[in-house]
Amino acid sequence: MNKWYNQAVEKLAEEAKNGTFDRYAAAMKGAVCDALKTFAQQDAEFAQAIVQGGSFEECMAAVAKNCGSAISDLEAYRRGVQFYFPGADVQFHMTVSLCPMEEEEEEQPKAKTKFIDLSDFL
Repeated sequence: MNKWYNQAVEKLAEEAKNGTFDRYAAAMKGAVCDALKTFAQQDAEFAQAIVQGGSFEECMAAVAKNCGSAISDLEAYRRGVQFYFPGADVQFHMTVSLCPMEEEEEEQPKAKTKFIDLSDFL
């Protein structure tokens, strides 16, 4: 882990627990907090921005601002990241796997079949 990561995680956890959030921010704070912790683990500079930046309460106010009745997870994470690091972006990648069991089997090396003739032991 980077040296800023632990400080960022502690700050986010403490402020998420003790902050005052409106109903929209309160509904999203757990997922956004978890995403920010993951991003802090990925990049030391982002972790440092969390430690030295504004409060998580202010971050969640920015995330919830003008969200209307709904906001996508990706947009909530993007707003949270941009609160701490303006100009940063969040990339998201999804794939569909129609036959996941077959793909898993293909990835694993197949065991070689061995035949034993029991008459050899007589």
